[in-house]
Amino acid sequence: MKRLYRRPNILVKSLSIAFITICAMIFVAAAGYAAGDEKGEAPILKVGYIFTNHHTPLIVAAAKGEDFKSMGTYLKPIVPKERYELISDGKKIAILDLVVTKSGSESTTLFAQKHLDIALASITAVMAGLDQGTPLKILSPLQVEGMSLVFPKDSPINDWDGLMNHIKSAKEPVKIGYHSPTSAPKIVIERGLGKAGVKVTEDANDGSAKVLLVDLKSTSNLIPALVGKQVDGWVGPSPFPEVAVAQGAGKIIADLRDLPPKGFWNDFPCCVVAAREDVIAKYPEVIGKFVEVIVRSGEWCNKNKSEMGELTAGWIGIPPAAAKASCLVYINSFSDQWVRGAGIYMEILNDMGNFKGQLKGKPAGELKSLMINPAFVEKVILQ
Repeated sequence: MKRLYRRPNILVKSLSIAFITICAMIFVAAAGYAAGDEKGEAPILKVGYIFTNHHTPLIVAAAKGEDFKSMGTYLKPIVPKERYELISDGKKIAILDLVVTKSGSESTTLFAQKHLDIALASITAVMAGLDQGTPLKILSPLQVEGMSLVFPKDSPINDWDGLMNHIKSAKEPVKIGYHSPTSAPKIVIERGLGKAGVKVTEDANDGSAKVLLVDLKSTSNLIPALVGKQVDGWVGPSPFPEVAVAQGAGKIIADLRDLPPKGFWNDFPCCVVAAREDVIAKYPEVIGKFVEVIVRSGEWCNKNKSEMGELTAGWIGIPPAAAKASCLVYINSFSDQWVRGAGIYMEILNDMGNFKGQLKGKPAGELKSLMINPAFVEKVILQ
């Protein structure tokens, strides 16, 4: 009986060793997969974006997938909405993991932690990241404008003049929410109110201010905050104003492009494509082809607005009517107008004391050298 008992122990021991060996092999394979694909042929890069139609070119490129094959460079789904092969001229050159972030501010934090390699984010958030020492470069503009001021549907306020009258007569500060401290809508409304002579604060104890700006932390909190009367109104990027209207929760009282002074905020930059400098240096071909995908998809979106709206609505879960109501224009050029607007953002953030690091006191004339790498998008445009 003893011999019969010992033999299984030997077998179990052998199996245990084999099991440990197999686990080790799996671990090694998994470790390799974190840096490349299963054959070590292509890098795996993490790409951040937000559930907003400001980032529709990426959403559409992923949703259309191989339908964009004729463009030469496209995304082939591995796990829909999560992982894609970046294909160029029939060759897989990278695997892209899509990461949904709450805001541009969160994206720049993930950049600093090296949890993102590429991201679509607001230009003001990228500026904040650069100021904090994160080595980033803007590779391409994405779109302009697409920001609105929203109040409850039953509010007596219907336009900017009505808001100004209400602010002047209100006994307490009017509460206006925003989704991210470094977001373009927040910067524009703060400076727009300032130019209108309205004192703005983020300190709830400052009774001398006429407007209290409230950080709602995420775009997903905009409509609930309005319905729950946490704020009197909010500023936000498309499609959230259009969704508020479609759901009967709110109404758009002003497009931020129309804030005073007249014409000042027209065609202002909003979101951009950015990447870490070390990733750009290590994978220039991949970065170039990713920019190409975004540019070509943006061009398609401008020409196919109805289908674009359907795809965006299905992807981020909003009413199709809201997505189709967007009047965003996707752009791919660092035009003089775009650079002027970006420079104004830079000056505003400096004036507000938001910059504490690398961008503190920097003039707008240094914007291009400090934060833009135009080579990739210019190559796409010339093709």
